[in-house]
Amino acid sequence: MLSVILPASNEADYIGACLQALFAGHKVPGGAEVVVVANGCTDATATIARGYADAAAAAGWGLQVLDLPRGGKIGALNAGDAAARGDLRAYLDADVLVSPALMAELAGVLAAASGPLYASGTPVVARARSAVTRAYARFWQTLPFVRSVAPGFGLFAVNAAGRARWAAFPPVISDDTFVRIHFRPAERVQIAATYSWPMIEGFRALVRVRRRQDAGVQELLRLRPDLMLNEGKAPLTPAGLIARALRHPLGFAAYAAVSIAVRMRRGGTGWTRGR
Repeated sequence: MLSVILPASNEADYIGACLQALFAGHKVPGGAEVVVVANGCTDATATIARGYADAAAAAGWGLQVLDLPRGGKIGALNAGDAAARGDLRAYLDADVLVSPALMAELAGVLAAASGPLYASGTPVVARARSAVTRAYARFWQTLPFVRSVAPGFGLFAVNAAGRARWAAFPPVISDDTFVRIHFRPAERVQIAATYSWPMIEGFRALVRVRRRQDAGVQELLRLRPDLMLNEGKAPLTPAGLIARALRHPLGFAAYAAVSIAVRMRRGGTGWTRGR
């Protein structure tokens, strides 16, 4: 059975569409459930999620909604894991929309694996409203990490042998990178089915999120340098950077401006939405 862990903190504007997309998908072999972990919410996230009980049942999904008084994604992930019943685990952000085939295909691939496996779908960055985010996203999508197999931002999944690679989620900034580096590149699979992932809007927000992302990588390099050897992404050479800049000059300008702003002002590494 596939258990989808869905942390949600003040996601009333997004949780409904996320759940609708899950329940509109193809039948998941072995069955499926979603554990929505509303954490520290001051809005109607938990109430909205509970309102999808009938839709979940009609689609053959189980639905649990946990309402935690304290916020924090790591605590939400651990609470969701503790409540989950499935041997296959997927971790989904509340603002992600999965395509109809994705969860069934993920479950099938994970269940068929003979050893530990990490899997994700093919991410599609949703069109942003702001011009600076659109430009930044065009360049960002050409970078080695994004073009690597199963980068996993917004959605990643593991089988039972893969989940056994770590115990509880530790208090780290970047939970998705923490999980991915427990798997060598040969142990990661990207499914062709897609999911839509929104990038945060506006220059200042991009700087804030990029600062957090960079801090998360540095934290893991300090704490788990052994596992960071599994990252396996191709290096970004000066020649490669120049070629990308020539193909996407406006995107490069936006990316460079954000990078400079991050280096000029450090700090603010607490949890921040990716959109």
